[in-house]
Amino acid sequence: MEKILFLTGRLAEKSLKKVLLELESSNFSWDIKEIGLQVAGLMTADMIRRRLKDPLQDYDRILVPGRCRGDLKKLSTELGLPIDRGPEELKDIPRFFNKESPKMNVSNYDISIFAEIVDASKLSVEQIIAKAANFKKNGANVIDIGCLPETEFPHLEDSVLELKNQGFTVSVDSLDPSELIRGSNAGADYLLSLTPDTLWVVNEVSATPILIPKEPSNEKSLFESIEYFLKIDRDFYADAILDPIPFGLVESICRYQRLRKNYPEIKIMVGVGNVSELTEADTNGINAILIGICSELKASAVLTTQVSGHARRAINEIDVARKVMYAARENMALPKGFGDDLLTIHAKRPYLDTYEEIKEISENVKDPNFRIQISEDGLHVFNRDGLLTEKDPFAFYPDLKLNDDASHAFYMGVELARAEIAWKLGKRYAQDRGLDWGVSADKLSEDMLTHCQPGNTLKVKKRKTK
Repeated sequence: MEKILFLTGRLAEKSLKKVLLELESSNFSWDIKEIGLQVAGLMTADMIRRRLKDPLQDYDRILVPGRCRGDLKKLSTELGLPIDRGPEELKDIPRFFNKESPKMNVSNYDISIFAEIVDASKLSVEQIIAKAANFKKNGANVIDIGCLPETEFPHLEDSVLELKNQGFTVSVDSLDPSELIRGSNAGADYLLSLTPDTLWVVNEVSATPILIPKEPSNEKSLFESIEYFLKIDRDFYADAILDPIPFGLVESICRYQRLRKNYPEIKIMVGVGNVSELTEADTNGINAILIGICSELKASAVLTTQVSGHARRAINEIDVARKVMYAARENMALPKGFGDDLLTIHAKRPYLDTYEEIKEISENVKDPNFRIQISEDGLHVFNRDGLLTEKDPFAFYPDLKLNDDASHAFYMGVELARAEIAWKLGKRYAQDRGLDWGVSADKLSEDMLTHCQPGNTLKVKKRKTK
């Protein structure tokens, strides 16, 4: 049986022991070593190197706090023992050791993202390239050049050529057959879209078309187009058209189901933007559900847009959702336990500690630095002088005695604002770290090889004036 040495600090030692004792049927044994610091999150590789002098031959590996800084690979070589970072919060140790959900690969997908630049005809080639680069960075597989009705697009060919020269896969989106032909002749890979009345375009182009019905409700026209393409043995995608709420969403989903039932092997595209863009609700959850439906349909592609401000992260959201839903489907598992990126507003386990646990921790603090935590009961601030609990951050101010310390007051204001947001929404809060908004916001990059900056909670001494 594997034996693990857990390194921690004084304030976390008791809680860590409790968590480890409560682990059920663990396949490892353990010891805890408090290495002579108060806050485990401030541990560094250099600190471990200096303070860990005990014999290590009885251990198979060392587990350090998730926020431990420094070169653990180098330290591991020096100590002759594997060293791993654990979770950032010790209450997450059961999940870390795979006690609650199976660890599955969440990197594969089978749905391509067509990301439309809806106003391409109004943009310069340079602007189109810039948008395309951003879309691709966020997960798009195909850049869809959107043509506007009755709007000239003289630089269509130049746009396609430059995109292709820079390695993009390109589609041209227009109901004008002449623009589709121009786009294909310039090198476009896909054409959106061909109706039964414009199927003749296929004789003029080499690009792969997306087929749509004459009218969304006219399934027969789409089936006839599909039969024609199967007969001439040309590659294509079929799109039954997803209608917005309340103009037939459910019926359009049923159309896709019938499409898949009638043609089990063809490639299907679903235009999800009609729902995500036209529903004023957070798109993260909408896209997760839509991609779950697409995954069940085994759709090959989705078409999305990022026009409305509330849909500004649609591509990122779909990129995460397609991987989660693929993993869930292939493993015949519910889409749970595959990561927290789709949980942007509420956390599954927002409050790690109870008021009683926080009170117990506060009683062991011996220094003047303020700690901030949250529980279901509210916001908690404590140091050696005691524990304060409030629901309104402003209520703390008279007791913090920071009237003459502007920088510290500013710091506490920022941290208490974060804590209040986390408490009200039910999100995780960790002092000195920004809130995690999942896929809805870019994460700040963090170099774990470097040390943290000096703590902000230390009182800044006023400079003496001569």
